[in-house]
Amino acid sequence: MSLLTENNRQYYEGAQGFLGDGTQTKFTTTFDTDLSYYSSDPTNVNFGENNFKLYYSSTAVPGSWVEYGGVWSVEVNTNTIVFNVAPVNGLNIVCQLKKLDGGNYGKTVADKAFGNTVEENYGSYAYIKLNDIVNNFITGFVGAGKLIQDVKRTDVIFHIKRAVQEFSYDTLRSVKSQELTIPKGLSVIMPQDYVNYVELSWVDTQGVKHIIYPTTLTSNPYTMPVQDTLGTPIQDTHDNNITGTSIVEKRWRDNYLSDFNNTNTTNSLDAWGAYDYYYGYGGSLFGYGQLYGMSPELANANGWFTINDREGKISFSGNLADKIILFQYVSDGLASDLETRIPKMAEEAMYSYLKHAILASRINQPEYVIQRFKKEARATLRNAKIRLSNLKANEIVQTMRGKSKWIKT
Repeated sequence: MSLLTENNRQYYEGAQGFLGDGTQTKFTTTFDTDLSYYSSDPTNVNFGENNFKLYYSSTAVPGSWVEYGGVWSVEVNTNTIVFNVAPVNGLNIVCQLKKLDGGNYGKTVADKAFGNTVEENYGSYAYIKLNDIVNNFITGFVGAGKLIQDVKRTDVIFHIKRAVQEFSYDTLRSVKSQELTIPKGLSVIMPQDYVNYVELSWVDTQGVKHIIYPTTLTSNPYTMPVQDTLGTPIQDTHDNNITGTSIVEKRWRDNYLSDFNNTNTTNSLDAWGAYDYYYGYGGSLFGYGQLYGMSPELANANGWFTINDREGKISFSGNLADKIILFQYVSDGLASDLETRIPKMAEEAMYSYLKHAILASRINQPEYVIQRFKKEARATLRNAKIRLSNLKANEIVQTMRGKSKWIKT
């Protein structure tokens, strides 16, 4: 179903060259990546939004390339560059997608094509776009003499979006990650496409991760109504409850981590303090989760986090202020609509899901047919999970070698 469509220069360098003949004004690129065009005028504020730059040279010798300053545009959906004036005969033109190193054609830093368009394309052969799955399904399974006589494209898109959402939670590699710095306020905003967290960890000076766990010691209240002396919530002139700030969150943010059992009343960082890393929460001798009767849930020196649904943030304990964290989370896979990429190892499972979902939503369908495709959908989903689990025998063997160690007491 897939063929390589880019040559090595296009894939690695992100560049494609053309030769002017004095008459041709249109040049069609064949990148897998669509050209994003906003303006051809470098003085226009939208010019920097283009995901590529154009260069020209009469000799094509390194160091002779100059950024193209004429008027040009891009035809929508065809990736065709249109010049207002045809490039002269023998003029070399290069379309350079933006790269982290700026590409090989700009003479100055300002002329370089800085960006990450090329790098985003690396490894793309392992995926197939959602729009391509929709087209392939309609071509292979819809029509006269096929499994489904007719179906609207909008119906297929609806069901494929539902498939992506369901697959993203436990089958597809839809885990995203962000590198963040925890501010003094001890909270970071949830990403725009956040569904659930996978793992949070802070990174030390060696680049090693230290996992941060959710805590049951506190939580974030959703509402904080102001009360009178009898405990009754007070309303404003519009009959709505007056709300205040959270006392619970303030106490958690300002606490002395070793004061939970009243063993210390100073906010010091010595052996009695909150940041002692020997036995976990509350210092080396006292507090939660230490020594005899230690609770593993609380024996943690890496810090804690809570999900603050009221503010749409994730809040952290005080010892994580200014730390660099890695935030891994699950998205529903639909943040980029039909440009979403699906691992090819799950492509067959997508088709099976679509067949069952479309047939099951129609009246007068024989039950045995629906059950047949339901079983097929389950089987292909199971195969996709196994394939995407990425288990490697040699890695498992290497891990299991540690089981043969003798533990002496």
